[in-house]
Amino acid sequence: MAWELFLWLYAFASVISLIALTAYQLINLSDLEFDYINPYDLSSRINAVVIPEFLVQGILCASFLLTWHWFPFLIMVPITYYHINLFMNRRHLIDVTEIFRLLNGEKKYRIIKLSIYFSIFVIVIYRLVMSAVLLLMDEDDGSLESGIF
Repeated sequence: MAWELFLWLYAFASVISLIALTAYQLINLSDLEFDYINPYDLSSRINAVVIPEFLVQGILCASFLLTWHWFPFLIMVPITYYHINLFMNRRHLIDVTEIFRLLNGEKKYRIIKLSIYFSIFVIVIYRLVMSAVLLLMDEDDGSLESGIF
């Protein structure tokens, strides 16, 4: 039972990092739209965090699969498949020369990712609290039946 608590703690940290990375990318895209940064800076900033985001998201999805948590796994499978598809077709990095043409699409893509990550965040918070409460209740029951009295 303690391993499940560690799984949800890991999932909590992973989802927080995914939300932060996606929000960072969305803020940079908005800065480009309002002409606060140039396209080269934008592409270098976003391209630096794309691969770590894909890795964290893929490991989290695989951990849900391996621990048989089907509901969070099924929510994360479409975006994992999309990330794998982007990586295999070499379209995961932002091109400096075409960013203005793709700006609205990139912002919508990241808003959709952010909404999926927030839904996973709600599930992870709920399951983290439930597993912690169940673990504490199991420990309390065991201490009463320890055979001292």
